[in-house]
Amino acid sequence: MAYTDIDRSSDYFNTVLYTGDGTTSNSITGVGFQPDWIWIKKRNSIASHRLLDSIRGVQKHLASDNTDAEVTQNSVMSFDTDGFTVGDSAGTNGSSDTFASWNWLASNTTASNTDGSITSTVSANTTSGFSIVSYTGTGANATVGHGLGSEAKMVIVKNRDQADAWYIYHASLGGTKYMSLNSTGGEATNSTLWQDTNPTSSFFYIGTNNVVNTNTENYIVYCFAPKKGFSAMGSYVGNGSSDGSFIYTGFKPAWIFVKRTDGSGGWHIMDNKRDPINPLGNLLLAESSSGTNTVSSNRFDLLSNGFKCRDNSGGTNASGGSYIYMCFSENPFVTSTGIPTTAR
Repeated sequence: MAYTDIDRSSDYFNTVLYTGDGTTSNSITGVGFQPDWIWIKKRNSIASHRLLDSIRGVQKHLASDNTDAEVTQNSVMSFDTDGFTVGDSAGTNGSSDTFASWNWLASNTTASNTDGSITSTVSANTTSGFSIVSYTGTGANATVGHGLGSEAKMVIVKNRDQADAWYIYHASLGGTKYMSLNSTGGEATNSTLWQDTNPTSSFFYIGTNNVVNTNTENYIVYCFAPKKGFSAMGSYVGNGSSDGSFIYTGFKPAWIFVKRTDGSGGWHIMDNKRDPINPLGNLLLAESSSGTNTVSSNRFDLLSNGFKCRDNSGGTNASGGSYIYMCFSENPFVTSTGIPTTAR
């Protein structure tokens, strides 16, 4: 039996829920590490998502639900040893508003990476398979180093300088296809995005498309490689039943990100903090500014070694529907000592 290298997933990823106080300095603790990527969403009312990272620096956020260029605002004021501090922006700290924050650890440092034809700035964690990458476009076919040390299976790219879409590469779709994080649309084909080529263990490919490679413009990228017991990226086919498809991950999921690829559907985000017991029914959508949607039918059960669909929603489990996912663990199914974890 193969064991994981990560015994405590919360050392690398953690969801923290909090309530805003409207002040200029609200310290959010309990993350368990100093996060390098923070994704915040107001839960109780309409507000855009806020995505911030340590490479771009504090107060600089992007929103997954729109195409806007980078905004500087009092959203996150500092990345702290056990969390972060939010300012008086209503999108991250409205008084008495409730928020979900999803936090990832990279390296807490940056390095210049010359693995690709474009020199990139990278904060990478090879243990957890996560990196943040910044690069400047050239307008010509190129490669960009990601620092993961293993093949990137999911790559999320955003132009910081222009109102361009978020484009996503996912290994289950391959290098000829892409999806847009700010859209409900299905998969599409474009040979000028990834050069019709999958990433390697050192770099990913970018083509001449302006959304990923306009000359002199700046881009931010979030890259993921699956790690046993901690993260998984894959695909499944729905069966349209409340006794739905089971997706094996090798761990108990803490956070699930699901998108239909063969048709329209939202980018479903569900986690074990907003839904501490099965089934999961509190839904946030990456492409929508809406608050939490408590769905009438429950989407998933989280199990010790994967997750199971529990309704016939077109967004997660239509009969014959095709889906991609990324998820991170609450616990590995088997730790490095060989001890199994338990189901919820």
